[in-house]
Amino acid sequence: MNNVQEESLRDQKKNRRRLQILEIARGIIATKGLRSLKVRDVAEAAGCSVGSVYNEFGDFDGVILTVNRETVQALTVQLGRVPAEDPVRQLYGLAATYLDFFAANANLLRSLFEHRMEDDRPYPDDILQMVMNAFALMHPPLVRLLPDADDVKIALLSRTLFSAVHGIISLGLEERMVAVPPQMLRQQVEQFVDVHLAGLGIVPVR
Repeated sequence: MNNVQEESLRDQKKNRRRLQILEIARGIIATKGLRSLKVRDVAEAAGCSVGSVYNEFGDFDGVILTVNRETVQALTVQLGRVPAEDPVRQLYGLAATYLDFFAANANLLRSLFEHRMEDDRPYPDDILQMVMNAFALMHPPLVRLLPDADDVKIALLSRTLFSAVHGIISLGLEERMVAVPPQMLRQQVEQFVDVHLAGLGIVPVR
């Protein structure tokens, strides 16, 4: 075996280990929540040392951030599939899609918003931008519905609408506090969008 082949095998092994670590971390977060994720548990399940986990991702934050990136990417893909022909229906569709994604990936999505970097380091700009890009999907339908509004107002409205929908869903799915039955939660989200659109002078037709 020559040096090129040996290097290729090492790279393949490294990639497999990296994917395995991510799969294990994602599984723990998805089933038990971010607080249950421990680097020693991940290393043990992956059959490697804690040092190997750090070598792959720099530190344990690197593991969590990679999982969070994948989560927001998956969310954005789902939101991007909402039909855009009718801007009013698109807004309802975005809210409904967010609810469906949150219900199916509650702990993963909470990890995206709950994770705090070690040593008070700033949260990576790329993930913040990815989240903002997801929120910004409400921007185009609002532009079509409010053609006289400036970009600053539209941006604020889209963030407010998405943030409010997120809060309603997050609390509604919180089983330890004020859990709401899924169908009732869907109705609550739709009613909120009704009221919000009506307040903007938009007929809330679904």
